[in-house]
Amino acid sequence: MKILAIADRVSELVYGPNIRRHFGDVDLVLSCGDLPYDYLEYIVTMLAVPVFFVRGNHDREWEQTPTGIAPAYPGGCIDLHCRAVEYKGLLLAGLQGSMRYKPGPYQYSEREMALNILQLWPRLGWNRVRRGRFLDILVSHAAPRGIHDQADLCHRGFVSLVRFMDRFRPRYLVHGHIHLYGRDQRWRSRYGETEVVNAFGYRILEIEVPDRRR
Repeated sequence: MKILAIADRVSELVYGPNIRRHFGDVDLVLSCGDLPYDYLEYIVTMLAVPVFFVRGNHDREWEQTPTGIAPAYPGGCIDLHCRAVEYKGLLLAGLQGSMRYKPGPYQYSEREMALNILQLWPRLGWNRVRRGRFLDILVSHAAPRGIHDQADLCHRGFVSLVRFMDRFRPRYLVHGHIHLYGRDQRWRSRYGETEVVNAFGYRILEIEVPDRRR
């Protein structure tokens, strides 16, 4: 399965007239947050594949509509926060937001993120029973603590994401939030059985989907 992962920065290659030529063969899109909602709507419209997303700490919570204030949402896309879903045999789950550093939405303390993760446990256990594994890809905005993160509170990773990888052993953890400005910055790392990928801008992932009977 070919996956387009995106985060934090609008790519002219994606948000352009040749999107189908460059990305028309992807099977799904994973958005790791801090992207304009109309960008996600453009992608889902042009590629006609599912766009699964989590929100970042800069995503807007409300918008003005002709009938008043309403929750902001990218039309046609699928919110993964605190959900675990299956798509064509691929097991996905998502966690939005960053470390809390000021008042505002989509920010969490370490304890709050651990409680978000707790909501995933029942479905992940069911995945283990039915599919023989907990998860293939965790989509998050924040990075795990000590992997791709930074020292300031805003960009500090979550210890609970490290513990998540220890317990549930996803094949990938795809995150955003950490901007990359040079070629020497690491965007892909291995932790145990998990490949940690920073999707800043965009990345293409190709992943083999295990046989459903296994």
